[in-house]
Amino acid sequence: MSQSSKTYCAIGVMSGTSLDGIDIVCCNFIANNGLWNFEVLAAEEIPYDLEWKAKLSEAFYKTDTEIQKLHFEYGEFLGDKIKAFIKNHYLRPELIASHGHTIFHLPEKGYTLQIGDGAAIASATETLTINNFRAEDVSKGGQGAPLVPVGDKLLFSQYDICLNIGGIANISYDFEGSRLAFDVCPANQPLNFLAEKKGLNFDFDGDNARSGKLHPELLNQLNQLGYYRQEFPKSLGREWVESEFMSFINNSDLDYDSLLRTVTEHIAIQIASAANHLDSTKMLITGGGAKNKFLIERITHLCKHDIVLPSPKIIDFKEAIVFAFLGVLKFRGEINCFASVTGANEDSSSGDLFFPKQKGNS
Repeated sequence: MSQSSKTYCAIGVMSGTSLDGIDIVCCNFIANNGLWNFEVLAAEEIPYDLEWKAKLSEAFYKTDTEIQKLHFEYGEFLGDKIKAFIKNHYLRPELIASHGHTIFHLPEKGYTLQIGDGAAIASATETLTINNFRAEDVSKGGQGAPLVPVGDKLLFSQYDICLNIGGIANISYDFEGSRLAFDVCPANQPLNFLAEKKGLNFDFDGDNARSGKLHPELLNQLNQLGYYRQEFPKSLGREWVESEFMSFINNSDLDYDSLLRTVTEHIAIQIASAANHLDSTKMLITGGGAKNKFLIERITHLCKHDIVLPSPKIIDFKEAIVFAFLGVLKFRGEINCFASVTGANEDSSSGDLFFPKQKGNS
């Protein structure tokens, strides 16, 4: 890395498995003598309307041709939203890094797909766009996930453990000289599913879970799922969540509050299990689950670490911030995906670059 100070203005765009919406953030990233800092210039969450929620949720079941069409349409949609974001905040980004929306994630079969055509985004915004961050790692035998640990190590090094609770909870920490990370368990994905069954967008503060009754038999069934006994590197996709995890939820005759209570306890137990073998230290928690007061109470109770909840902006936009940073690292030709995390045969500088007016799909 250059020893001179250099600043990059980059936009990060994230769409998670919980289908809440798009997180867009613009940051300055400052490289100075091998160390990185950042400042957030602007950030927005753009909720999906019902039409886009349905399109993205149902894409899993569509044909290849239909998915390719949606890939381009979603890229145009993202491009329009990012263009408006740039205009509204008077920004001049050097690059856009877009995670896209995951449709398939089957790394054991050498396949992962995040839609959102980079060429369409570059065309709409007239800005260099980088996307498809996972595929190269998967081609090298890796999980293609999690990718955020690079940002954890270089941007949030004051915390020994970084936990993100999104649709899926994932954890990241240094161990014996290497960065390790893995998907812990389903989190907001099943919690939001159950809340929606009650006519809610989500379980505010975990209040419905708090009022439910813990069901030991279901809790034990969830805790016995084979994924939790697998060695890392490992990651979770919608395929596993629906076939293995949600089958217990869908076949249960418990009321929704009791299901929420039991799933919340399960999440807290799995997070504690993933972290309690480490020496007591500080754990940074971000993602939508950090706002779930009851879930945080249960994690605090079961976990031996000091829980740190950062500012709302970091809670909400950390993943988008890190994807902007991954774009900067790719732009610089530097490593943005750790083989120690994913299990690939080597580190990667991953992502596809699309320049303005470039034609074609990623």
